[in-house]
Amino acid sequence: MSDKLEKIVEAYFSDLRDKHGLGAGTPERSYYPAVAKLLDAVGEQLKPKVLCLSDLSNTGAGLPDFGLYVANQVQKGEPRKGQVPERGVIEMKSVKDDAWLTADTKQVTKYWGAYRLVIVTNLRDFLILGENGDGKVARLETFRLAKSEAEFWQIVTTPQKSAKQVGRAFGEYLKRALTQSVALREPKDVAWFLASYARDALQRVEEAGNLPALASIRSSLEEALGVTFEGEKGEHFFRSTLVQTLFYGVFSAWVLWAKTTPFGREL
Repeated sequence: MSDKLEKIVEAYFSDLRDKHGLGAGTPERSYYPAVAKLLDAVGEQLKPKVLCLSDLSNTGAGLPDFGLYVANQVQKGEPRKGQVPERGVIEMKSVKDDAWLTADTKQVTKYWGAYRLVIVTNLRDFLILGENGDGKVARLETFRLAKSEAEFWQIVTTPQKSAKQVGRAFGEYLKRALTQSVALREPKDVAWFLASYARDALQRVEEAGNLPALASIRSSLEEALGVTFEGEKGEHFFRSTLVQTLFYGVFSAWVLWAKTTPFGREL
């Protein structure tokens, strides 16, 4: 799956590079097809599938750039009549714009009021606006590909190399973004999200190198269990075991919490 996500992100970078290289497009709309293709490819990995559609009808809150629908909401390539995008909408700006400032605009506030979930992006930053426990707007998970416009266009000039570096993490983030509206009421839903975060965590741990803290944990674990983690495979097994143990602990804590929470199982 991680290789698949890398390929999807590589194709996204390649598409942006080629469009930008033409030097004849607009700062925003010329890149709509690349974003839609990226999200469709990621949505293809989900169950149910998620589709990214543009040119939504005006529901009184304006016209978001994209709507995110699950497959059963769409018929013959168009949303069924009266269907609102179950997975939220997307407001997209140009690479030079600031996604965080865009998130504070009146237009995005209107979108959030109508759809309760908005993903704001400028191609290099992605920001999810959802709900907190009180039903108010909350900034949820974010992902940054580049700090500046110049840095971003430099990244996409080497699609394969850049996708190797950030493809897995970016792809996992997008999968979670397309699933944000799913209420975490069932163990399987929580397990899916935690597994996605665990894959991110394992990548970071593997890229961390020989940190003294990891060496200390490894030594303590070997002593406590009476085992040794030898060689490259042993090191990978140790780090995988560490991440899995931590996230299994989080999942177990949620199960206990859910059993004692009078308002149901929603996080």
